[in-house]
Amino acid sequence: MEQDRTMAIVTFAIFDFRLPIVANRKSIKAFTLIELLVVISVIALLMAMLMPALGAARSSSRALACKSNLRQLLLASTGYAAENDGSYVPAASDLWDNAGLHRWHGRRDTRDDPFDPLRGPLAGYLADGRVKECPAKVDFVKGQDWKANFEQGCGGYGYNMTYIGSRLWQGGVGSIQAWKDSYARTTRMTEVATPGETLMFTDTAMANARRTLIEYSFAEPPFTVVGGEPATGFYLSPSVHFRHRDRANVGWADGHIDPRRLAKFDGENAYGIASAEMKLGWFEPVDNSPYDLK
Repeated sequence: MEQDRTMAIVTFAIFDFRLPIVANRKSIKAFTLIELLVVISVIALLMAMLMPALGAARSSSRALACKSNLRQLLLASTGYAAENDGSYVPAASDLWDNAGLHRWHGRRDTRDDPFDPLRGPLAGYLADGRVKECPAKVDFVKGQDWKANFEQGCGGYGYNMTYIGSRLWQGGVGSIQAWKDSYARTTRMTEVATPGETLMFTDTAMANARRTLIEYSFAEPPFTVVGGEPATGFYLSPSVHFRHRDRANVGWADGHIDPRRLAKFDGENAYGIASAEMKLGWFEPVDNSPYDLK
């Protein structure tokens, strides 16, 4: 009997001691470890779903800003032609002797200098006199000498030199002076038969022997022009750069801009670089028709 009384007292004491502890526990609000893990997993899943969409949105924003830059170049080129008897700006008026001091986007005193845009022929037609840089995240080589970076200053955009910024397309070069003139003289606006199908500016780059990308001033067609006709026996080094999710923005002579997708091309450039690996190539059709004046 005494033992039963003792057990009852002990049981009551234990119960009485635990009551506030239980009450305190119920008053505390907190996540369990499992709940935390579930929340973290859900957040990670949502992030995995959202990241591609965010990346696409950023890329679209940069592509839109790039189109705006190209539109300014098209307007500047048209303004230049309107004030120069209908002739477009020379792409590289002194390229015939490899001097490399004059470009459509600027001039320089030595080949190791960057081009000065304020001395370029389009300076008076561009905001601040400068070609804006493409907003896409392209790891272009900066600075260094001419051998490593021979076209710095064009902002990542190239001009249709063969058919618009020169008269190389005309053929019939029979003397040194005629060769010089083919670079110094350019196509006239009235000679472009289909402006909406003739490329003027586009995203460009060049991959050099160091497997790096440099800014490049010219949009090279697939084939060189000899005697007024494309020489289809070999390809030139591609310079159209498909930096906007495997697309390049193309500005046409009539002023409109559209994106073009990278066409299949497995060739190497003059430096032995697989062009497609560097997002360099051409869009369809892979011939000179998007560049020529017909």
